[in-house]
Amino acid sequence: MENENKQVNESEENQDMETKQPNEIPSVNIEGHIKIFDPETEEVFVDKRNAIHYENFSLALAQSVANKTTGFIHEMHFGNGGTSVSTTGIITYLPANNSGSSADLYNKTYYKVVDDTSSSNPDPTRNKMTVSHVAGTVYSDILVTCLLDYGEPAGQEAFDNSASLDGTYVFDELGLKSWEGVLGEGNLLTHVVFHPVQKSLNRLIQIDYTIRIQTLTNLSSAT
Repeated sequence: MENENKQVNESEENQDMETKQPNEIPSVNIEGHIKIFDPETEEVFVDKRNAIHYENFSLALAQSVANKTTGFIHEMHFGNGGTSVSTTGIITYLPANNSGSSADLYNKTYYKVVDDTSSSNPDPTRNKMTVSHVAGTVYSDILVTCLLDYGEPAGQEAFDNSASLDGTYVFDELGLKSWEGVLGEGNLLTHVVFHPVQKSLNRLIQIDYTIRIQTLTNLSSAT
């Protein structure tokens, strides 16, 4: 009889706890997607999702929400160390760097400021960030737009027919970095590795980088 009363009391306690707890478990999900293309010909070079550096992104969110003048997305960095190509043309992809607070691109070769409020951004109409949100939804999107114009980077080759896939501006990785007080030296927030894409004088390259930040558990894809 004593055991039966104990079981009844435990059952009532569990029911009380269930009524006191919310029906949903709060969470935050961050995901990203990049599209690299020529805005004139509309040729798409890369269209894929990217890796999030959750440690650095959590710090960036906290700094931004606390208005600490750091942590916000400031630059897009490009590199050429994400892949290796064999003599037979087989591409080997390195894993994305998304752990360790000092994580970085494998081999940085160029970057552009994409914060359109920064005095270091010479072309904020084409290198910028916009935030979109639909009322009633639990997610918001950051669209980071970056344009590599014909004349940049300086020192690029004239045509996109390089026989070497390890050239300085044959990009195969990129990532977003936060502002931490020194230009070009922020924390890596995202990283993506892709097949080599050459930037040359004869082509424009635009990157549309979407970051979706979503709360609660009913997740929707950024793509």
